[in-house]
Amino acid sequence: MPRVKICGITNLEDALAAISLGADALGFVFYPPSSRFIAPEIAAQIIAKLPPFVEKVGLFVNTEADTVNLTCKEAKLTLAQIHWDASEVFYAALDVPYLPVVRVTCKEDLTRFCGQYRLVDAFVEGYGGKGKRIEENWFEGMDCSKMILAGGLEPEHLKALRPFGFYGYDVSSGVEETKGKKSYEKMAKFLQEANA
Repeated sequence: MPRVKICGITNLEDALAAISLGADALGFVFYPPSSRFIAPEIAAQIIAKLPPFVEKVGLFVNTEADTVNLTCKEAKLTLAQIHWDASEVFYAALDVPYLPVVRVTCKEDLTRFCGQYRLVDAFVEGYGGKGKRIEENWFEGMDCSKMILAGGLEPEHLKALRPFGFYGYDVSSGVEETKGKKSYEKMAKFLQEANA
């Protein structure tokens, strides 16, 4: 059964609703230009009220390893999601588990970080929340068991994606009422389809 991360959490109500519906992970965006940006101290207040066994993921863009380490420590995050082509030196300096993100422009990009868990998202100018999807036929014949698929996902897409065997799905805009505010009904439908 694929894991599901609800990303772009900005408030406790949405966080608790996502967990109650069966989300495995919550994502917090520490990228100031994003409409889903959350300050580390606010994320820490939300995370302090979460039940155990929930993955708390921080999303970072073009920042220093020290900043990632400090934010993860302050907010009690369990995983850092790295959204740019960071160097090996950067990764070596991280004190926290991390998930690299591959911003896919062609089928060949899907083989980056092969053999390790990674998030794959369609390339867009800028970062995050554009709702663009990767071409499904690019996954044919590939081992998707360590891929977490993101980008333009909605409940009606999931049935067609099941045969690929993705490790998980990462959804944000597809379960929102407005940017930064989740829809209980959309989250429920997404998680129901993901777990079908």
